[in-house]
Amino acid sequence: LYILYRIFPQFRDWVDKMVGRAKAQDDDSVWQPEIERARELLGEADSLAAQGRYAEAVHLLLWRSIEDIGRRRPRLLRPSLTARDIARHPELPDVARGAFTTIADVVELSLFGRRPVDADGWQRCRDAYSRFALRENWVAYAAPAPFATDAAEVPA
Repeated sequence: LYILYRIFPQFRDWVDKMVGRAKAQDDDSVWQPEIERARELLGEADSLAAQGRYAEAVHLLLWRSIEDIGRRRPRLLRPSLTARDIARHPELPDVARGAFTTIADVVELSLFGRRPVDADGWQRCRDAYSRFALRENWVAYAAPAPFATDAAEVPA
């Protein structure tokens, strides 16, 4: 088992999760969206909003937020996860989780509730993404327990 543990990272991660060991953070203690990418995103979204295309602007913020999370923590995301599942993930810091949830809620009401996004909804999402992208809101910490959205799911 020791050889498997040392050679196969997936096996090592699974064992660490089973015994409750926190996985060491990558190369730093803070993760966040890259500042230039965040500025570019806000510029694109602002442009859409200036044209009155608020729903497209908030949807762009949501997708880029998911990309930001996936870029730094690719194992956190799986194709089956919804925005709500992602927002509940224990590796998301509280402030970032709240900001992500704000954006996801507005997009969800727009797509599934057929409620148009107005300037106020857009501004709430833009402010939320600004909080999401702040370095101090991304202090990394170890997740208290393995995350699964379904009791039948087995960690990969």
